[in-house]
Amino acid sequence: MAMGGVPVIILKEGTQRTYGREALRNNILAAKVLAELLKSSLGPRGLDKMLVDSFGDVTVTNDGATIVKEMEVQHPAAKLLVEVAKAQDAEVGDGTTSVVVLAGTLLEKAEKLLDDNIHPSVIIDGFVKAQEKALELLDQIAVPINVEDEATLRRIAETALASKYIGHGPEKEKIIDMVVETIKIIAEKRPDGTYNVDLDNVKIEKKKGGSLLDSKLVRGVVIDKEVVHPGMPRRVENAKIAVLDAPLEIQKPDITTKIRVTDIEQLDRFLEEETRLLKEMVEKIAATGANVVITQKGIDEVAQHYLAKHGIMAVRRVKRSDIEKIAKATGAKIVTSIRDLKPEDLGYAELVEERKVGEDKMIFIEGAKNPRSVTILLRGANDMLLDEAERSIMDALHALRNIMREPKIVGGGGAVEIELAERLKDYANTVKGKEQLAIKAYAEALEVIPTVLAESAGMDALDTLLQLSTLHNQGFKHAGVNVLEGKIEHDMIKINVYEPVLVKKQVIKSASEAATSILKIDDIIAAAPPKKKEKKEKGEEESGKFEF
Repeated sequence: MAMGGVPVIILKEGTQRTYGREALRNNILAAKVLAELLKSSLGPRGLDKMLVDSFGDVTVTNDGATIVKEMEVQHPAAKLLVEVAKAQDAEVGDGTTSVVVLAGTLLEKAEKLLDDNIHPSVIIDGFVKAQEKALELLDQIAVPINVEDEATLRRIAETALASKYIGHGPEKEKIIDMVVETIKIIAEKRPDGTYNVDLDNVKIEKKKGGSLLDSKLVRGVVIDKEVVHPGMPRRVENAKIAVLDAPLEIQKPDITTKIRVTDIEQLDRFLEEETRLLKEMVEKIAATGANVVITQKGIDEVAQHYLAKHGIMAVRRVKRSDIEKIAKATGAKIVTSIRDLKPEDLGYAELVEERKVGEDKMIFIEGAKNPRSVTILLRGANDMLLDEAERSIMDALHALRNIMREPKIVGGGGAVEIELAERLKDYANTVKGKEQLAIKAYAEALEVIPTVLAESAGMDALDTLLQLSTLHNQGFKHAGVNVLEGKIEHDMIKINVYEPVLVKKQVIKSASEAATSILKIDDIIAAAPPKKKEKKEKGEEESGKFEF
């Protein structure tokens, strides 16, 4: 930039700046591309994505959150949508594909309004009004249910699993049984009649081998470790458990040290002292009455010997997350120094046992002090299947937790989106000015969900949309797409396809916020990437690499 012949440099050399409508169009295009990519993964007939990372590890999934996390998205606007999907996953654990698809479609509709010279601020105001109205309408459309009815919980889990790989095979009933049983165990009824569901009480342990039908629910904690010494008991009843974040080893000095030994007696004394210290540690543990020791750190071989002599079962190098789950389940306190270990710090379980699972051994802690602690032990032919099963189970658990938090349902198969779209179009006619156009655009964007579901079922999308619109105007507010049979249903709730209202509320909030955030950006200032310093030795020839 030059003023009076004098150049004024504001931005660093190599910085790229895009502003005005061009910046907005670039951002909208990036969001549309990401939404387009996820569209085909939506619903029970959704297709899977195979993601291969830089190390060659393969992930096959149709879970929206997993796809966007595994993809290394570079564009800043697309990254915003990735963050929205992650937030959706963290908050309600479901609807991640829907939120990205809806946000991308909202921006696509906004682009058409921008072409008609409507200012972004007007579009944002219209979208905000539409969002508020949609949330208000959701409460009117939603149907209250009884969460103490097991059949209702099974149907919620079934709808959550319908779009998953494991939601169609013979394993489906087994998975639904485990998920519903898990929720019944961990749900805690409050005095006001609502439920508190803490999913931290659930641990999913995967072990390759067998099939998903061999999976089981364990009331307690299962850890993928084995007893450290052959002389220790493999089964301890009425277990008093010391949970340690401390090593049963002699600490090595941080700095390099040398010990000069002039005669053999000195070496003996040195080794005896080491043994004495380890023996003291074990005796300190035994004195508290502990008969099981689980530590995050290591256990010296000498300490293992003394623990075995005292009849104490010991497990070492347990993951921090597992240590925390064990402490929570057994009521133990995680002790960081053996000197501080007291009888009241011990946890309790009816049984701690090492059992063979497939080719490996695992430790089962059952009948724990906290009865709400459970582990789902998944079996399967390969790691890819186990990972996908874990993701599916977490989605189903979140769906059930959401229904416990707000016991209201809405029709699945795009029914609620069509109903909202029709009602928002009526609402738009009551709003004055150009905001009316933005509200109508918002309503049209909601129709993308049933459109994609119809396409994935091989139906004619436009024809399906027109038929659904007619049904909803006739008062069939739960009419939607029966994706599995490829036809339109007058009442999705009657055929047991429904979803928690909490998920839909979060989808609308998250998608609207993402779209309005991107519409507010009119300037992109990107710093230059760091330059690679090339060091060339004298006489060294070019290696033949090309920079693009």
